[in-house]
Amino acid sequence: MSTESLKIPGGIKFINAGLAGMGSTFVVQPLDLIKNRMQLAGTGGDTKVRANQTFVRAVANVLKNEGIRGLYAGLSAGLLRQASYTTARIGTYTCLFEMFKSGDQAPDFTVKILIGSAAGIVATFVGTPTEVALVRMTADGRLPPALRRNYKNGADALIRVAREEGVTTLWRGTVTALWRNMVASGAQLASYSQTKDILINGGYCNNNIWCDAIASCVSGFVTATVSMPAELIKTRLQDMRTINGVAEYKGPVDVFVRVVREGVFGLWKGFVPYYGRISVRTALTLILLEQMNYMYTRYVLKSSVRGRNL
Repeated sequence: MSTESLKIPGGIKFINAGLAGMGSTFVVQPLDLIKNRMQLAGTGGDTKVRANQTFVRAVANVLKNEGIRGLYAGLSAGLLRQASYTTARIGTYTCLFEMFKSGDQAPDFTVKILIGSAAGIVATFVGTPTEVALVRMTADGRLPPALRRNYKNGADALIRVAREEGVTTLWRGTVTALWRNMVASGAQLASYSQTKDILINGGYCNNNIWCDAIASCVSGFVTATVSMPAELIKTRLQDMRTINGVAEYKGPVDVFVRVVREGVFGLWKGFVPYYGRISVRTALTLILLEQMNYMYTRYVLKSSVRGRNL
């Protein structure tokens, strides 16, 4: 069978990307929630916790006030986000990766960063509405009952935001999200692919699940470090309220200035759960994706060759 005939169709790559992202959500949803709670502590009417709460304190507050189920608040929105954002991001990247390959040779590192950033741009416009829903649903439990939005699920959140605040609100924070997603996507996918190149070409490991796991850990740390400031700013903008026509923040720069006034390291507030979420999600998503692509190659294309899709 020729190499050309072994290529996985673009549509299958998008489907596998979305399914892999949704699978990882069941594990990382609590970390996503805690990260958002830490970044939003002391804002929007939050009177339960202090602004500089630690990871352990944030977890304790959720368990005390909402129970174990509270850690999975907003799960439906999280799944919707993966079905949109991750499908678009990784699906686009894998298709571009295949396009820029030279035979079996992966694109060089600069090209990987560029196509990863391009995939982040596409995913931003597709996935921002579901991210707004996710941020709000995970943040709701920290507020006094009178201030909660009480969305029933992710779909209800999207409908109510559009009806009550206008459709454009679904894309609130898009500029910051665009910055975050370009950086995060370029860093995550390029560092993952480049680490695999180094490990495989250097003879440190074969192209197998262990190689995927090591590359995912490296990728998670790089991604979390460079994208955290933009993630924090985006989260605050997407959750902010407008009271009597006055928004809580004037824009990304206002958020940045106010956070830095509290201390420059405030830009990395919530880093522990964010890194945990990024590293675990990266590992689970990319390992699941690689395995699903391999299964398709083996059982549909009838080949035992484990190709490079990332």
